[in-house]
Amino acid sequence: MRSGCRSGLAVAGLLLGAACGGGGAEADLWRPGAAASWQWQVQGAVNTGYDVDVYDIDLVRTSPDVFERLRSDGRRVVCYFSAGTWETFRGDRAPPEEAVGKPVVDFPDERWLDIRHAGVRTRVIGQLDLARDRNCDGVEPDNVDGFANDTGFDLSAADQLAFNRFLAAEAHERDLAVGLKNDLDQVAELVGDFDFAVNEQCHEFAECEALVPFVAARKPVFNAEYHDTFRRDPAPMCDASQRLGLQTLVLPTQLDDSFRISCDDRNSRWQRVDAA
Repeated sequence: MRSGCRSGLAVAGLLLGAACGGGGAEADLWRPGAAASWQWQVQGAVNTGYDVDVYDIDLVRTSPDVFERLRSDGRRVVCYFSAGTWETFRGDRAPPEEAVGKPVVDFPDERWLDIRHAGVRTRVIGQLDLARDRNCDGVEPDNVDGFANDTGFDLSAADQLAFNRFLAAEAHERDLAVGLKNDLDQVAELVGDFDFAVNEQCHEFAECEALVPFVAARKPVFNAEYHDTFRRDPAPMCDASQRLGLQTLVLPTQLDDSFRISCDDRNSRWQRVDAA
């Protein structure tokens, strides 16, 4: 049985901020604290050995024993899935043909979806049901900024806001915390609907200031950087990240744990781990 604050799993870092919910009608909903540490791996055998508060892992491909090991170690589990695209390589049921758009740039096996289509929303509900059934603590729905991309559909900012708020509401209905993935243009409008943010490359593209509303709301920003410059010398970027209150990792683009550098401000030095 799910519980918003399971006894024995109150990790100290999660007690900073809204570790076990923000009160009101959703008081039972777990939410990560503002200073929660994290690990992100969606490919390869998941390395469960990091002493962090939150693991972000693949909803479908992660084996049950990994979920069990993380829970026994006191980790909270956020489950990744793509809400705004169809990843054709996964072999799941195809969306309605009329809802399938252009390939995602640099990812030919992934196609944008028409987020206005009822079939796409039904698909997302199925993904959230699976996250609930796998006892995920939260979800990271990806590709929720289609309106700002060449999807093949005439999506407006209003369409995207409606879809993203639908996502957040349906996740909360299932006692799942939910993160806003990228979509920096709509942070101000959506910070009240989402429990945390997951961002990529805000330092590389000088976009981190857009995430300040989450920090101001005492909601964590989990940021990942991929550029080799940050791998060679993370210190300047990590200093900037800490000043802004972000939780930043330097990771491989494949998110396969081949290396990891953490800017976690609760450590006295940068933590770099390279796979053996």
